[in-house]
Amino acid sequence: MSDTDKATTAWKISPTAYWLSRPAKYQCPVPVSRYLKMRDGVRIAIDVYVPLGTQAPDSFPTVMVATPYYRRFKTKDPNAEAAPMVFRYRDTFVPRGYAMVIVDVRGTGASFGSRDSFRSPKEREDFAEIAQWITEQTWSNGIIGATGISYPGAASLFLASTGHPAVKAIAPLFAMNDIYTEQLFPGGLLSKIWTEDYNDCIVALDHNNTEKIKQYAYFGDDNLLGPCSVDEDVDGSLLEQAMQEHKQSFNLHDAAPEYAYRSEGLMHDPSLTLDICSPFNYYEHFKQDVAIYSVSGWYDGSGYSNAAISRFLSLQRPNHFLLLGPWDHGARTNGSPWRDTNVPRFNLFGEVLRFFDQYLMGLETGIEQESRVHYFSVHAEQWHPADTWPPHNSKQDLFLYANQLTHEKKTTEQRLPYQVDFTTSTGRNTRYERLGLHNIVDYYGDWDTRQSKLLSFTSAPFETSMELTGHPIIRLSMTCSESDAALFVYISEIDANGKAHYVTEGMLRALHRATSSPPKYLQSTWTYRSFLRQDAKALKKGAIDRLEFALLPVSWVFNQGSQLRVSVAGADAQHFGQVPHGRAPKLEIICGGQHGSKICLPIKAHDAAVLSEKN
Repeated sequence: MSDTDKATTAWKISPTAYWLSRPAKYQCPVPVSRYLKMRDGVRIAIDVYVPLGTQAPDSFPTVMVATPYYRRFKTKDPNAEAAPMVFRYRDTFVPRGYAMVIVDVRGTGASFGSRDSFRSPKEREDFAEIAQWITEQTWSNGIIGATGISYPGAASLFLASTGHPAVKAIAPLFAMNDIYTEQLFPGGLLSKIWTEDYNDCIVALDHNNTEKIKQYAYFGDDNLLGPCSVDEDVDGSLLEQAMQEHKQSFNLHDAAPEYAYRSEGLMHDPSLTLDICSPFNYYEHFKQDVAIYSVSGWYDGSGYSNAAISRFLSLQRPNHFLLLGPWDHGARTNGSPWRDTNVPRFNLFGEVLRFFDQYLMGLETGIEQESRVHYFSVHAEQWHPADTWPPHNSKQDLFLYANQLTHEKKTTEQRLPYQVDFTTSTGRNTRYERLGLHNIVDYYGDWDTRQSKLLSFTSAPFETSMELTGHPIIRLSMTCSESDAALFVYISEIDANGKAHYVTEGMLRALHRATSSPPKYLQSTWTYRSFLRQDAKALKKGAIDRLEFALLPVSWVFNQGSQLRVSVAGADAQHFGQVPHGRAPKLEIICGGQHGSKICLPIKAHDAAVLSEKN
C-alpha cells in the first residue's frame, strides 16, 4: 500500500487528476540573477524566472521562495541540477505560467549580511521590500504567492505577515509556527538535532565548506561547488565579500542555552527572543483574504504537525486548508511500516498547484468544493476528508496498572518503580534525524529492540480495528527522587505476532509541568503550557505530582487482534540532554487509587472493513 491519491475518493478531484489537467505550456529559462539593496544597505541575491513561449502573456503572478540553503549552486557539470532545494518549485510553477523569485536570505548564499538569530526578524522586513520590488517589474501582474518546505515555508508565513497587499496565497509546507515548542525546546527539552547536526550543516553552508556539506543527503552531488554568484558579479569578488560576512553569523549551538525559558532573549539583547523570530508572533497582521495551505506529516520532526494544526485553528478562514500525510519532514519518505515503497506517491505539488491556480491565477479549480482537511491513516493506508480538526471527538481513557492498560479504574494504589537510565535511546532512525538534514529511509525499524529499557503498559487485544486520530493525552502521576526529570511517553502497536510498531511520542521536562491557556495565535485542542520562568517549579522529592502532556498527533489504525502499548522513559540520549545532569532519577509511577495514571485516547472503531494483512 502507499500514500497515492489516485485511487482515493477523499477528493472530488484528486491532486494527480488536477495535475494531468494542467500540462506545461511554457519554457523555463536560465534565471536572471541580481542584487537588491535593502533599507540598511545589505544586498540580497535573487534569481528571477519568467516563463518563455510564443503564447506567453506579458505579465504573470509570482511565486516567491526564500531559502538559507543556497538559491543556486555553481556546478562542475553545466548540465547538473544547480538548485537541489528549489528545482521542484521551479519545474512545477514556471512552465505553468508563474514567474518565480528565489531568494538567498540575508547572511546566506550569495547575499550579504550576517544573521543575528535563528530566523531573524530582519528577514521579514526584507521580504516586504522584495515583494514591493516584484510588483514594480514589467513581468509582474501584481499578485504574489509564496511556498517552501521547512525554512522557506516559514519564510512564506513571514512574507504574508508583512501585510503587503500583493500577497494573496501562501503554502507553508512542513513549516513551524513556534520555534520554542516545535523546534528547539519540545516539551521544554533542548533538542540536540538542532544544536548539533543542523547547526553543523548551516555553519558548513555559511563558511562554504563544500566537502563537509556533501555529508548531508540534500547536498551530496559532487557537482555542487558552493553558492552561485549573481550576474553582475562577473569575477566572483562580491560573492567572496558576502561569504566573509557570513562567518560573523549567529551560531545556534552557542546561543541555544540562553533561550531556556520562553520569551527570554539573548543576554546581549533580551528583546531577541524565539517568539519574535517565530511566525505566530505576527499572525495578527495577516490579511483575512490571504489563502493558506498548511501541510505536514505524522513523522514530521518534533512538532511540525502541531504547527500545521495550530495554524489551521488560529487563522480560521474558509480558504485555509490542512493536509496531514504519512510523511517525514519535507515528505522525503513515507514512514508507514505498511508502505510498498518508501518514496511518497502523493502528488503534493499537484495539490499546491491547484491551490495557487485558484488563489493566484484566478482559475476555477474546484478546490473550494473540497473538504478543508485531508489526513492519512497509517496501517489502514487510507486518505480521509474532514471539515474540522480534530475530525472526531470520540475519546477513551485507559488506566495504567500492573504493566497493563485497562478500561477499569482500579481503587487500590500501586507504585511501580522505574530507575531512569541515561543511555536509553530511540536510535538514529527517528523522526528527528531528517531535521538534521540526514536521509532516513526506514523509520523505527529497530523499535522492538528498544523496549527493554522502557516501563511498558499493554492493553488487551482489540476485538475490532480501532482508529486513533488526534492527540493522545497522558496524565502521569509519579514521585521522583530528584527535583527535576524528563518524561518520554511512547505509543506502540503490538501486532498479532508480538512485533512492536512505533506510533507516536511526547515528552515533558517536569520543571515545566504547569499548564495554561494558549494565546490567540497558538490555538490548540491539546494540553498547553507557557514554558515561562515564572511558571517553572521544581519537583518536591518523594511527593506525588501529576504531569499532563500531549503526544504528537497521528492517525493510526490498530488491527483487530493488535494491542496498544504505552511506554515510559526518562531519557532519549541521542536527541536530548540529561535531566537532571549526572543524577539519573528514580521514579515511581502511581497506578490506581486516587492519583492513578491514565492516557486519554482520541480513538474510535474504524469504519473500513479491510486492513493491510502485512505485519
